[in-house]
Amino acid sequence: MLTRRIIPCLDVRDGRVVKGVRFQGLRDVGDPVEQASRYEEQGADELVILDVSATPEGRATAADTVAAVRELLSIPLTVGGGVRQVADAERLLAAGADKVGVNTAAVERPGILTELADRTGAQCVVLALDAARREGDEGWEVVTRSGAHRTGLDAIAWARRAEQAGAGEILLTSWDRDGTGHGYDLELLAAISSAIRVPIIASGGASGVDHMREAFDAGADAVLAASIFHDGVMTVQQVKAMLAERGVEVRR
Repeated sequence: MLTRRIIPCLDVRDGRVVKGVRFQGLRDVGDPVEQASRYEEQGADELVILDVSATPEGRATAADTVAAVRELLSIPLTVGGGVRQVADAERLLAAGADKVGVNTAAVERPGILTELADRTGAQCVVLALDAARREGDEGWEVVTRSGAHRTGLDAIAWARRAEQAGAGEILLTSWDRDGTGHGYDLELLAAISSAIRVPIIASGGASGVDHMREAFDAGADAVLAASIFHDGVMTVQQVKAMLAERGVEVRR
């Protein structure tokens, strides 16, 4: 059985780690280098850094933050936010990222996924898919620009198209659940996982180990969490120990 991955997420704005609810009301929760080092010591399998203000502000992700984190980090690092062209991705990979996440630019120009896969390999290309439930609860639509823009694009259809275009992994965030602590959107997870073959990282809403186990049962290959780690609710070691008790295969 493949081991399931536990991935802390650092949402970064102006060089600081922040956290909010549905991408709004961001509060400062620490220094990215200190946080990254702590999570690796705790046994995190990977780390994700998302520059949450890069796309809304029309700029590129701060490569100096990536480089500073990489100096102390040996586990895989995914970086996203503000990637609009291959050169942006190459700059982040050169700074120390192992994988690059793309959201808004891919929705606006899906060909960038193919360009990135051709240049860097599909294993380096992560589609960051932010999905919100449609009104009337009729499926999910893709949202971009940190949740500010509803695209009308069907989330399941977009996941399929992105996989075909070259995405090697999907970071699936429920906009409705982000920061709420109400658990991952299991229906969304199950729908996406049954439609594609590439790995899925579940994101948005975890407040405990049971939420993570449910996400794995729904089809996730990895779970992303922020608040429970940033706020000291649990450490990565504690999460892994409790998941193992529940029969989830994790790397110890």
